[in-house]
Amino acid sequence: MQDKPVALITGANQGIGLQIAKDLATHGFTVLVGSRNFEKGETAAKSIGAEAHAVQLDVTDQTSITAAAERIRNEFGRLDVLVNNAGISHVDKPDGSFPESAQSGLLTLASLDDVRAVFETNVFGVIAVTQAMLPFLREASAARIVNIGSTGGSLTWNSNPTNPHRAMFGTYSSSKTALHAITLAFAFALESTGIKVNAVCPGFTSTALNNFAGTRTVEQGAHEAVRRALIGADGPTGTFSDEDGPIPW
Repeated sequence: MQDKPVALITGANQGIGLQIAKDLATHGFTVLVGSRNFEKGETAAKSIGAEAHAVQLDVTDQTSITAAAERIRNEFGRLDVLVNNAGISHVDKPDGSFPESAQSGLLTLASLDDVRAVFETNVFGVIAVTQAMLPFLREASAARIVNIGSTGGSLTWNSNPTNPHRAMFGTYSSSKTALHAITLAFAFALESTGIKVNAVCPGFTSTALNNFAGTRTVEQGAHEAVRRALIGADGPTGTFSDEDGPIPW
């Protein structure tokens, strides 16, 4: 087992995930760059430095998840932080602008196959990876799990008739609502341990997820996830926040 703490970030070959990996590396972590495509993960890891390692990880493939867990056990011997960042929206299709593509995700229009695909990554993938990594996290002295949620999935926020996001509340947003719920479920189940589980919102960050229509930088988008990954023993669990504070569920 190595002395440095180890962090695994899913979907870390680009965007917010890559920035989270870079930031955690500067805080003394060995970072594992989870990526469906190993070559892309390797390129991303090299951009971070010697403290980064690519891990082939498809959150929708149990064989891939199991192999990643075995590699972590055999090569690193520990895991202190898990950031569930991998996510899809289907608004990144090249056949339309962000608002037009977002409209196709409305549950009145979306195909059931598309809905299943989004939930498979954004919800079931998070459960599968977290369950696979829990044995390592339980062995850590102060493990942290951070799930990348979205204000767009806030039922309270979207219940406000003046909220313009209501017009886009569909497949992606509801998958994030479900992600918030499983964040609480894990937090409650692990409440008696030292593992803290929180969800964060990166804001409308410019990434491939939204065809780079976002208005925030990846540095800004990564900030709250990194902060929650680094909280101490007196830090919270079972919360949803951004850098401005708590967000209503």
